[in-house]
Amino acid sequence: DEHGEVIAECRRSDLEPYLGLHFPATDIPQASRFLFMKNKVRMICDCHASAIKVVQNEKLGQPLSLCGSTLRAPHGCHAQYMANMGSIASLVMSVTVSEDDDGEVGSDPQQQQQQQRGMKLWGLVVCHHTSPRFVPFPLRYACEFLLQVFGIQLNKEVELSAQAKERHILKI
Repeated sequence: DEHGEVIAECRRSDLEPYLGLHFPATDIPQASRFLFMKNKVRMICDCHASAIKVVQNEKLGQPLSLCGSTLRAPHGCHAQYMANMGSIASLVMSVTVSEDDDGEVGSDPQQQQQQQRGMKLWGLVVCHHTSPRFVPFPLRYACEFLLQVFGIQLNKEVELSAQAKERHILKI
């Protein structure tokens, strides 16, 4: 049903714990879920920083889309959500898994793009900081790679669990 649950955390002792917290699917709107699938890593360096207006050439027929940009400002309600938590910076990374049963991810870029369509958002790894924080690109890229590996392993575990259930049912 796409609800959320905090299943692990590492935090300073002076910060409020969120481990075990359950929240409804509506806390992460479908538009945000779409963006998490499109951009596997999202960084907000300072939710209190003023947004910079983007001025585009009037000759462009379509408005400029910043949905793929790391530099876009957070939505006002998300900045308020972070402020309510005492968080100023965040790094959010998507964990995606296969919608089908095979879980295979090919090395061919076209095959990967086609398989991306068969992926779904399984969860998020969310890192918050109480002061402005910039995470350099190489570190963000390494985190993205680790989460891809985690997603592949998670696919395999889900597949093995489903196979075990099928074997158990066949024995009955």
